[in-house]
Amino acid sequence: MIITESDTLLFKVAPKISNSAQSQLKPERLKALFYLYINNIYNSMWRLLFLVFPTLAFGQGSFNVNLLDIWYEDTLLHNTTDVRYNDCWGYTQNGQEYALAGSTEGTHAFKISETSQFEYIDFLEGNFTSTMVIHRDIKTYLNYAYVVCDEGMSSLQIIDLSYLPDSLHVVMENDSSFARVHNLFIDEDNALMYACSIQPSSGGFLQSLISMQVFSLADPELPVLVYEGPTDIPEVHDAYVRDNIAYLNCGTDGFRVYDFSIPTAPIFIQNTSFYQDQGYNHQGWLSPDGTKYVFGDESSGTRLKLCTVDANHNATISKRFGTNYENGSVPHNIVISNEFVYVAYYNEGLRIFDLRAPIPSEIAYYDTYPIDEPLFKMQGAWGIYTDFPSGRLLVSDRHTGLHLLEFNEPVFQVSTGNTFDVYPNPAIEGGSVTIKFNVEIFEELEISIHDLFGKIVESKSIIDESYAQFNLDLASGIYFFRVSYKDYLGDTILEQKKILVSE
Repeated sequence: MIITESDTLLFKVAPKISNSAQSQLKPERLKALFYLYINNIYNSMWRLLFLVFPTLAFGQGSFNVNLLDIWYEDTLLHNTTDVRYNDCWGYTQNGQEYALAGSTEGTHAFKISETSQFEYIDFLEGNFTSTMVIHRDIKTYLNYAYVVCDEGMSSLQIIDLSYLPDSLHVVMENDSSFARVHNLFIDEDNALMYACSIQPSSGGFLQSLISMQVFSLADPELPVLVYEGPTDIPEVHDAYVRDNIAYLNCGTDGFRVYDFSIPTAPIFIQNTSFYQDQGYNHQGWLSPDGTKYVFGDESSGTRLKLCTVDANHNATISKRFGTNYENGSVPHNIVISNEFVYVAYYNEGLRIFDLRAPIPSEIAYYDTYPIDEPLFKMQGAWGIYTDFPSGRLLVSDRHTGLHLLEFNEPVFQVSTGNTFDVYPNPAIEGGSVTIKFNVEIFEELEISIHDLFGKIVESKSIIDESYAQFNLDLASGIYFFRVSYKDYLGDTILEQKKILVSE
């Protein structure tokens, strides 16, 4: 087999890159993308065998999500399975968006340009760097980043971000109280930092694991311990906290809810230690309106759980959903809005679900780890960040690096239950119009606009997306949108909607 470095081959091998991004990517960046995915194929013998059977080697790529940019550095320390990266987080200062990424060696900072490219700013080495490092966690508060590690004899690094876009500066490092920490969550409104599964050190030796400690950030550069516990369980793996209500993910002990209005003496609200489809209770997220909570079990073949949350903050599991769980898939980190669930889904990459469906349905995905792993289901997508004002997404992949992605969330806010929607309708002459499908499209979608005499005035084909946007260079009048696609049986379906274009 002869492999060239042509752009054509690049876009066949790599997941889909948006048309706008293609024009912005420099040749050296295209080559980096090319080598990244080729390296993934050649990385081990079984992957090499898949070259003979390419349909076994790659997943479906993307649907309704576009790749804007990617950062991958093959000189970083890595273990035998090529794990180099872990968590990611975002930060916005004076309207400028920044990305922070963890690796085996430390923390990397990037400016995100107006053309949606990563511009490397700085690197801070961790207190412990090793091929053994698979966990770093990064959170922000005010103009600070808090970084911890859960391997070796590490530390808490507090990084002043106010010097961006120039550099990163460590203003405090604590390697005794925070020798190992698995996860952080910061309740910004109440200036409290929750450190989950924490081990201090003394005299160069790790001390016993503490399930969770809570610190006041009244002085952001000097965390002060205010609470330690719960003491009746061995660990709190992760937490989500809002308005002092803490949803705790407790591994094999399920999940709990506490009221930390008095941080030194939290009030117990709920304990869910047994539930259907249970595994290792890993992480969860509360919707902005406070009525929904979604958590995942980091265990092979378990589904995500959607909970309804009542006025007393009790969370009751109401629905279960997921991707490829029949074949042992594993969800990792989750963020939700009122309508959507964003999941860093290990081997399945980024997966996005619509919470408004009777059973939350997958509406978009981007496969950051395009190799079909037959044995181990916990490679791939690890961290996720969705809170940029621009709507751009960050996803970190353990193997393929940091991804900047685009999901057009406003398009999917409209949900009427029709097969497809065209809006706005009436449309304005010279304006834009969106057509969005609300059913699964299995193959290429053909869209055409016809005038009253049946003449085609515009048409386009869509692949890997369920919507399209048109700029209407049309005179005012009545037009018809006609769509053609194949359903899961292979039958061709034709549908039509009328639209009015006015001055």
